[in-house]
Amino acid sequence: YQRRVRGINLSAMVKYSVLLPTYNECENLPIIVYLLVREFKKNDLDYEIIVIDDNSPDGTLDIAKQLQQVYGETRILLRPRAGKLGLGTAYIHGLKSASGDFVIILDADMSHHPKFIEEFIAVQRATSADIVTGTRYRTGGGVYGWDFTRKLISCTANYLTQILLWPGCSDVTGSFRLYRREVLEALIASCVSKGYVFQMEMMVRAKQQGWSVEEVPITFVDRVYGESKISSKEVIGFWMGLMKLFATT
Repeated sequence: YQRRVRGINLSAMVKYSVLLPTYNECENLPIIVYLLVREFKKNDLDYEIIVIDDNSPDGTLDIAKQLQQVYGETRILLRPRAGKLGLGTAYIHGLKSASGDFVIILDADMSHHPKFIEEFIAVQRATSADIVTGTRYRTGGGVYGWDFTRKLISCTANYLTQILLWPGCSDVTGSFRLYRREVLEALIASCVSKGYVFQMEMMVRAKQQGWSVEEVPITFVDRVYGESKISSKEVIGFWMGLMKLFATT
């Protein structure tokens, strides 16, 4: 990866925007927001958290409104949508309101612990990377709480992607990443996938476009509250998307 955008002056204040898509996360949302706020405050960072709720029937948006009252409207931005319209479009929707120099994406279900954000930022500043992505498949990373079938699906998806597309990173299906905002905008504009295959396409396009990528080992912990959004339809969609990218890239 050789291409880089002009580096940000680290002596100036840098702002981080968190995109947090939600659907039926009323129990997890207060916890993940608290941990995010604590992490940013601990490191004296400027931030905003953009909640993109897809009309959750469990009242997630109502919880988000209460969190906005607690932390302030400049810190918690609410950008609800009419229904479930796909992960990629959720990022597009949230990105329109992002004012940060960098954008962080992670799951709202507590699978991605905000404690790793400090290392993401440290790696980005040390390397001037355009993207820093969490990986479960390097030394120091791992997965907890998955059964054998879920692990097999994830490992197989990553293995086949490595063979067919050479994305240049070890974890293409993960969704815990830090992007320069302009890089994320460019990648989203070039991606055509919806659903969970979107994350894989983002890394494939990043390599095509020459953006610099660094990895940070993370531990992924399966959700405690709520149900997984991954269905057999999503798995089939991933394989179809992988074959499509293989045929067209």
